[in-house]
Amino acid sequence: MIRRQRLAAGVCALLAALTAGLAVPSTAVADETEQPAPKVELVLDVSGSMRTRDIDGGSRMAAAKQAFNEVLDATPEEVQLGIRTLGANYRGNDRITGCKDTAQLYPVGPLNRTEAKTAVATLAPTGWTPIGPALQKAAADLDGGDGTRRIVLISDGEDTCQPLDPCEVAREIAAKGIGLTIDTLGLVPDAKTRDQLSCIADATGGTYTDVRHKEELSDRVGELVDRAADPVVTPVATEGAAECAKAPSLKSGLYTDREEFGRQRWYKVDVDPGQELRASVSVADDRAVNPDHGVLLRAVTVHGREIVRGEAAGTGRTDVISTGLRYPKPESDDDTATAETVCLQVTNSFSAAAGVKTSPGLPLELTVDVVDGPSKAGDVASFGLGRGWWLLGALVLAGFLAGLLWGWLSRWRVAVWRTN
Repeated sequence: MIRRQRLAAGVCALLAALTAGLAVPSTAVADETEQPAPKVELVLDVSGSMRTRDIDGGSRMAAAKQAFNEVLDATPEEVQLGIRTLGANYRGNDRITGCKDTAQLYPVGPLNRTEAKTAVATLAPTGWTPIGPALQKAAADLDGGDGTRRIVLISDGEDTCQPLDPCEVAREIAAKGIGLTIDTLGLVPDAKTRDQLSCIADATGGTYTDVRHKEELSDRVGELVDRAADPVVTPVATEGAAECAKAPSLKSGLYTDREEFGRQRWYKVDVDPGQELRASVSVADDRAVNPDHGVLLRAVTVHGREIVRGEAAGTGRTDVISTGLRYPKPESDDDTATAETVCLQVTNSFSAAAGVKTSPGLPLELTVDVVDGPSKAGDVASFGLGRGWWLLGALVLAGFLAGLLWGWLSRWRVAVWRTN
C-alpha cells in the first residue's frame, strides 16, 4: 500500500513538472540600452483671470500651485523638468509689452524639488495671456538632445496676443520634426478656449483635457510627466522628394515629414535578396479639412513598375495604411543578385477647408521595416502556422501523455477502493 502511494506521488510530481515546463515561458533578456533623459516643461498661465475662485471653492491659481507641488514631489528621478510662466510679471495695459511677458521660472534640468516649489510659491496672477510666444520659448528651452520632449500647457483662457495664432505656432513646432509633443489642460474653459487648446494639442499629436477640480489637475499633470519617462521611439525627421530619383534613402526606422495638401512624397529603400520590406504611413489632419479624403502608399521600382499598393479613405483624424513585399533569394549560389531599390510613394487627397492655411504641410509619419525573410517557402505556409506546428505537436503529445497518466491513476484509485 505504501509503495503504491509513493508511486502515485512520483507520477503526480512528474506530471506537474511536465506541465510547468510547458507553461513557463523563456525569460526575456532585458534591454539595457540607456535611453536619453526625457525633458518636460510645465507652462503655466499666470494671467489675471487665474484669480477667479471657481475650483473647489478656491482660486484657479491656488489649484495650479497645489497641483505643481504634488507633481514635483512625484516626478521620476530620470525626468529633467522645467517651469515656464506666461503673464506673470507685467501688470500694465500695453499690449506689446504684455505679449512679451513669458519667463522661465525654473530651468529644464535635474530637479531640485525645494527650489522649484519655492519658485512656484512666489507666483501671483498678473497680466496677459501670450500663449503663442510662450510656446515658442518653451520649444527653445527643450531644444537639443534625442530624448522625449513634452510641453504641458495649463491655461484658463484664450491667447490675447493675436495675430500670432498659437495653433500656427504649434504647427510650426511640429513641422521642425524635433519630436516635441504639446499637451494642453483647460481650467474651467469656455468653448473658444477649449477649441484653441485642442487645436494646439492636435497639431503635435498631444492631448487636451478639461479640468474643473484640484484632484483632476494634479492627477493629469502627474500622468503626463510620468508618460515622458516611458521609453519611446523618437521619429527621425526626413524630407521626401517630388520624384523617386531625388528621394532620400531610408533604412529601418520611424520617420516624420510634412506633405502639402493633395501632393505626393517619394522615399527610397534598398532591399537585399531574401529580405522583406514592410512599410506603413499615417497622414494627420491637424487642421480643418474637407471630408472624403484618402491616403495612398505605393511601392514601385526605379523604372516606375508598380510592385504593391495600399490605400485608405475616410473622414477620420488619421489614415493609416500599410503594405509590404518580399525580394526572393537567387535559386542557386551561382546566380548573382544585387539589392533592389524600392521607391515608396505617399500621396494624399486632403483639401483645406475655407480660410484654412495650407502651410506648413500635413504631418506625415512613415514606418519602414526591412527584415530577413523566411529561408524556405514552407516557413510561411503550413496553414499560416509556420514553425508553430512544433509547439502545437508538443502540446498534443503532452495532452496525450497527461490523459494516459490520469486514466491510469483513476483506475488504480478505483482498484484500491474496491480492495479496501
